[in-house]
Amino acid sequence: MRYIFLVTLLVGVFSCEPKQESSEKSVDWSKEKSTDLAKDIVFEEQIDIQLYLKRRPDWKMIPTGTGLQYWIYEDHKGETAKEGDIVEVAFEVRLLDDSLCYKTEASEVATFKVDKSDVETGVQEGVKYLSKGDKAKLIIPSHLGHGLVGDLNRIPPLQALVVDVEVVDIK
Repeated sequence: MRYIFLVTLLVGVFSCEPKQESSEKSVDWSKEKSTDLAKDIVFEEQIDIQLYLKRRPDWKMIPTGTGLQYWIYEDHKGETAKEGDIVEVAFEVRLLDDSLCYKTEASEVATFKVDKSDVETGVQEGVKYLSKGDKAKLIIPSHLGHGLVGDLNRIPPLQALVVDVEVVDIK
């Protein structure tokens, strides 16, 4: 009897395999979920931008269809920059919390070809509203700035930018 009990116990122990956990996790992700996430990010960012602008009621921002907002606070009414023009700008880039990311020094300018360079899309769009000598504020949403990854240096991911720009020259 003892022998039968021992054999039954051993057969029971060795015949039961532990449940194996799958190392692969199923991800239930779809294009719709990606779209919804992107909409949520844009919505939250727009709230942050509106709160930022509410603290600056004297800024007379003009929205564009892309999400860029600009305000020309010193207007020289000349010919505006266009695609292919080379522009020289002095600028200051800040986050919505007012932390400084980048700034040209007093005697420096940054030079780039409009719509033909790696400068942020929002800056390239913004300078096309400006003429030589103009000074403007640009609010650049993250999708027109550095997007999901930031600039891997001073601008974190998913951050709207506040750019104070002066067009020094257009060639």
